[in-house]
Amino acid sequence: MAKDLEMGYLLDFYGEALTEKQREMLRQYYNDDLSLSEIGENFGITRQGARDTIKHGENALRELEEKVGFAARYRRVQQKLEELEQMVIDARFECTGPGGLTTTEYEHQLTKMLALIRSIDEANES
Repeated sequence: MAKDLEMGYLLDFYGEALTEKQREMLRQYYNDDLSLSEIGENFGITRQGARDTIKHGENALRELEEKVGFAARYRRVQQKLEELEQMVIDARFECTGPGGLTTTEYEHQLTKMLALIRSIDEANES
């Protein structure tokens, strides 16, 4: 299990901005769940050297996210898309299921979907 899901997510998102060594050490630490000693051994450095490199990489990832915020923005958009998908599934069922929607209820559902679509654009700008 990953030691820190947030850092693993940032690594997936911004990993290419790190040096190859930082990226690989962070990958081994967060994705492969290797210890600092194991990583140090893999790179022919001390445990402390591995820790320092990982800490520098973590700081670089956090700074990138603070400056550009792409990972958080992507998450917000994904959440809105999941909500929209669920609304479409619900509306489709309600339209075709027993009793169906009235025209007014259907219009209300479509208005909610439109508002959610517009909020995706706002989430992307924040």
